Amino acid sequence: MALENSICEKISIEVIKTLVSRFESFPEDASGNRNAPFHEAFLNAFSDKLDGKVSDIPFFISLNSWLHGLNTTLGQSFFENVANLLCCGEKKKFTSVNDNLLKITKRQESYITELIANLKNGKAEPNLQEENNILFQDDKTELIDSIGFTADVFFINENIVNAIELKSVKPNSGEMSGEKRKILYGKAALYRLYPGKTINYFLGFPFDPTVDSKSQPIDSFDKQRFAESCIEQQKFFAFDEFLIAKELWDFLSGQTDTMNEIINIINRIATPQFETKYKILSDSTKWGNNEYITILKDWNLYTEIELIENKSLIKSNSNKVQLHLLEKSCFNDKGDYNWSRACDLKCLIK
Repeated sequence: MALENSICEKISIEVIKTLVSRFESFPEDASGNRNAPFHEAFLNAFSDKLDGKVSDIPFFISLNSWLHGLNTTLGQSFFENVANLLCCGEKKKFTSVNDNLLKITKRQESYITELIANLKNGKAEPNLQEENNILFQDDKTELIDSIGFTADVFFINENIVNAIELKSVKPNSGEMSGEKRKILYGKAALYRLYPGKTINYFLGFPFDPTVDSKSQPIDSFDKQRFAESCIEQQKFFAFDEFLIAKELWDFLSGQTDTMNEIINIINRIATPQFETKYKILSDSTKWGNNEYITILKDWNLYTEIELIENKSLIKSNSNKVQLHLLEKSCFNDKGDYNWSRACDLKCLIK
C-alpha cells in the first residue's frame, strides 16, 4: 500500500526545505577560502590519489564542510521529521528543564547500574526479553528521579508505547554504553507513566551503510554485519533492540516499501532543475499556469493543486484583504510551505 497523499506531500515539503537550506550554503566559489592552510598542506600527501578527481583543492575542502552540514541537517531534522510524519508521532522530552522529569524506583536504578556494569565487563550479554522481565516489575521501593531523556520519535498505538532514538549509522566510540543506559532509564520511567501498556524503546538507523547498493536493494540490511561495524554495539544491544533501513521505515508507517517511497520522493524533487522549479513556485505571478501546476504535481503538492482548481470559487468568496493571499508565495524564505496562507484560502472553498 502506497503512502497517503497527505503524508507524501509533507515529506516532499521536508525535502524542499532541506534542499533550499543547502543551496543557500553551497560553495559556488571557494577562491576566498584562505582558512584551511593545514588541510591543504596535509592534502599534498594525497595529490597523486586526487589527481584527475579533484582539480580545485580549496573547493574540495569547502565541499567537504558543506557535506558535513548536509549530514547534520539529515540527522538532526530531516530523518526525525519524516519519521514523526509517518507515525503521527512527536519528539518527546522528559527532562527537568521541560518540567516533565519522570520517576523510577530504587530497585530499577540498582538493576540498571548492575546491568550496565556487567555488559561492560562481559559478564552479561544483551537480552531484551530478560531485561524487560526484570525492569518491568511492580515494587514498593523508594521513588527517585529518572535521568532526563528525549525520544526523537514517540507515539502510542493502542496499548503499545513506542519510543525511538534515531542514530547516525556511524556511532562514536563509547556511545553505545550511554545509549543503553538512557534507554533502560527511559523504559523504566515509561513503564511507570503508562501502567499496563507495552513499552518499546528502540535505536533507529535510517539506512545500512554496509549494503552494496550495486548488487542489493537500497533498502536492504544485514543486522549482523551492521552491528559488527559499530563499535561495541553488540556488547550492549541485542538485534531486537534496534531497527534499521526498511525495517525502521516500515515500522513507522505500518506499511511496506516505505524507504523506497521516501527515496523516490527525494529523487523526483532533487534534480539539477530544482532551483529553477523552486523559483517558479515562489513567484506568485506564475500561480496557476501550466508549468506551475506540472511542478506541483511532480512534487506532490496536493494542497496547492486543490487551491488552483478552486481559484474561481476562492476569488468569488473573498474580500480585498483575502485576495492578497493569492499574491503571496506558497513558500516562505526558508523553503517551508505557507500552511497558514493555504488554510485561509481553503476556508473560502465552500
